[in-house]
Amino acid sequence: MRRILWLLVVSFSSSALWAEEFDVLIYGATPAGIAAALAAGRDGERVLLVDPADHPGGMLTNGLSHSDFRTFEALNGSFLEFTRRVEGEYRKIYGEDSPQARQSFRGTNGEPKVNLSVLKAMLEELPRVRVQQNWELEALKCSLNGNGLSSSVALRSVDIALFYDAKGERHPVAARYFIDASYEGDLMFAAEVSYKVGREGRDQTGESLAPLQADDELQGYNFRLIMTNEAANRVLMRRPEGYARADFEGVLELLESGKVTKIFGAGPPAIFKAQVPSLPNGKFDINDVSHAPVRLSLPGENRAWPDGDAGVAIRNGPERDTLRPPFTRLGFGMARERIAQAHKQWAVGLLYFLQNDPSVPAAFREEARSWGFARDEFSDNHFFPGQLYVREARRMQGEYVFSQKDTETAPDDTRAVLRRDAIAIGDYGPNCHGTAHQGSRFGGKHSGEFYKPVAPYQIPYGVLLPSNVDNLLVPGAASSTHVGFCCLRFEPIWMSLGEAAGHAAHLARKSRLPVQQVDVKVLQKTLQAASSATVYVSDVLPGHPDFASVQWWGTLGGLHGLAHPSAGKGPLGENLAGQYYKAFPGHSAALEAALEPEILEGWSKLVRSVYGADAPLPEAALGGTRGQWIRMAWMLLEKN
Repeated sequence: MRRILWLLVVSFSSSALWAEEFDVLIYGATPAGIAAALAAGRDGERVLLVDPADHPGGMLTNGLSHSDFRTFEALNGSFLEFTRRVEGEYRKIYGEDSPQARQSFRGTNGEPKVNLSVLKAMLEELPRVRVQQNWELEALKCSLNGNGLSSSVALRSVDIALFYDAKGERHPVAARYFIDASYEGDLMFAAEVSYKVGREGRDQTGESLAPLQADDELQGYNFRLIMTNEAANRVLMRRPEGYARADFEGVLELLESGKVTKIFGAGPPAIFKAQVPSLPNGKFDINDVSHAPVRLSLPGENRAWPDGDAGVAIRNGPERDTLRPPFTRLGFGMARERIAQAHKQWAVGLLYFLQNDPSVPAAFREEARSWGFARDEFSDNHFFPGQLYVREARRMQGEYVFSQKDTETAPDDTRAVLRRDAIAIGDYGPNCHGTAHQGSRFGGKHSGEFYKPVAPYQIPYGVLLPSNVDNLLVPGAASSTHVGFCCLRFEPIWMSLGEAAGHAAHLARKSRLPVQQVDVKVLQKTLQAASSATVYVSDVLPGHPDFASVQWWGTLGGLHGLAHPSAGKGPLGENLAGQYYKAFPGHSAALEAALEPEILEGWSKLVRSVYGADAPLPEAALGGTRGQWIRMAWMLLEKN
């Protein structure tokens, strides 16, 4: 492998280091980072996937086993491949029709240790992808290329990233393209890309879910615990370091008054949310209970997570350079460790109090003691997950800012507004567990909380693109408003964004182009060929012989307007279990349906508006089916 020399000059030392060189460097082995590595690696790129943690997978391997999506029909691309492999792992270990295989919920509810095993195996299959753990980003070397997309915009390039390992040794790495897949956007930050932390005001964005005025509030974080009520695998709470009984006495009044009726449950008034359906082998993903009198999440305690204690609320615009705090591993590390420790002390301390304090009514204490950490998860960390669930940190302000309007329904349609430059989809609406807390932790209330079901939406390529760096893609801290990010922040969507970033990096490198100039149509074809969706279609799923042609036609707009809102009762279909539903009504292609004259006329107009008045059209389509017309149109206009 070629190496280049970087003369590193910093305030405390000066030395010459040889930098290894890769085609694509990805920072953060989150689901987005892994999907990016898989995509770029399968495209033939030499990839380095760097993770500051000690094992890959982000939240998928740190307790978030209850994946956030609405319908199975939305799953596609690398996340669908991952879930199918997880289900296959359970079938291989326990049997084809085993309870464990069924409880994996088609592989979407895997135990963390199984998720980790599957993700590692997927990465290990690619010899051109190298995974490097326990490296933290220290600095970037950037340069001006002088080739802006307009006379007023001069793009910069990231040349080399410097990492420190756990021993304090430095590792410079050069790459042609960089992908920031971290939850926090740390590499993006170091590259001096404009971003925001906090909430925009309603007057700025026009979003109904936004607050009236802008502020620096962040969605609350919490740990996602893996617990069980099966005695053989149960580990009771140990008295946590720094435990103070007085911090938890306030829960007693709630228990005695009947405002809390159970410790664990699927919703309020329980304290800990045991997600349903459960995980295999008697385990549960434990989460924050929305609207409950006691919350696992602690909004307000996480304000310093993105930028450390020196952070500021305004991080873009003309004030950007003067207000930006210094980039230091130490500064970030100290603040983030303090915040993570506070969340851990709260979660474990509350559980310990409920299980052991004699003032807790016996029935509640007995219920609490029937639950414990799973003995066979996170055994190297006292059975506790290693990563805090960072629901929101920095958000890039890039080429396209995703917002609530991207999830709104198109006029007289069941579908969301059309985005022809889409590179991913989502079906989970804006979801925020709160951004601040009013009153006591026992009986107080989160503010800034919302949960809004919406129709499946498309995500444009521009959310990955900085405006001022030509070789960087950002699927983790994707460009969005606060409300918009509350749609993008889910692991299936992050994997889709990461996959798009990986393929885009390959296309850019192959053509030696800035990432802003990647042909979106070519990227869409690449994604669709890899079973990744750019539009939600409920009856033509990955693996279907017409998947690519229907995705092309639907992304062009051909499936919009086929169903009126009256076709369904609200955006969601029939409930399956918990937060999961059957396919969204009014979102099928209905390929076997007869092609009606008014639809044929509309489709012909759409082709001519996009491809020109002389564009070829399928012959003798009237009287045939929708599917026949779409297949023929695809062959004439796109396949070749």
